[in-house]
Amino acid sequence: MLRLWKWYQNCLAVHPVKTQVVSSGLIWGFGDVAAQSITHLTAQNRLHNQNEKSTEDTGNGNNELKLNWNRVAKTSFFGFAFVGPVGHFWYEGLDRFIRNRFLMQPNSPRFVATKVAIDGGLFGPLDLLVFFSYMGFAAGKSFPQVKEDVKRDFLPALILEGGLWPLLQVANFRFVPVPYQLLYVNIFCLLDSCFLSWIEQQEDAPWKQWIKSFLPSKEKKGHDG
Repeated sequence: MLRLWKWYQNCLAVHPVKTQVVSSGLIWGFGDVAAQSITHLTAQNRLHNQNEKSTEDTGNGNNELKLNWNRVAKTSFFGFAFVGPVGHFWYEGLDRFIRNRFLMQPNSPRFVATKVAIDGGLFGPLDLLVFFSYMGFAAGKSFPQVKEDVKRDFLPALILEGGLWPLLQVANFRFVPVPYQLLYVNIFCLLDSCFLSWIEQQEDAPWKQWIKSFLPSKEKKGHDG
């Protein structure tokens, strides 16, 4: 494990962008495999609960997980093409911008709080918007369909992630050196990509409708088409 870490450090020092791109793609691919596994398990449990009083034998074939490798490849490509390169330059640029523009002491409470606020207000929503849009178009959906999917999934994901990511980013911006901040994020993105894929696969679930019910009436009409 120590050799692997040293190898990664060497790759990051020699080829920082390439290393971030490859690691992001692999992690997001693994995340989608996990998401499909969780979705399959949830569906099987729901089916079992529905049929637990039935005497019919549904067979073992329905219990087999068949991964959608096409979807895994598309999700992995999102990590390669967006998260890796954009994330690399984002964290480097964000640190440089705050140091030069606001002249704050690095790692001070104000420095970290400013980073978290800008990251959560800009990069977080952009990441969600690009992810849901990309996955829709990659699945062959039309622009109106993708637009409706984004309306359906964006707000629930933003609210749920908004309660966790700021806390993770406080630790990231306070204790992790800038070159390793994307790796830190990508480790949690293994869970995040799983979460986002699960959100996307939930379609128009009742709990999403409950969240949308808190929208202002005018905006709610826009979401409902």
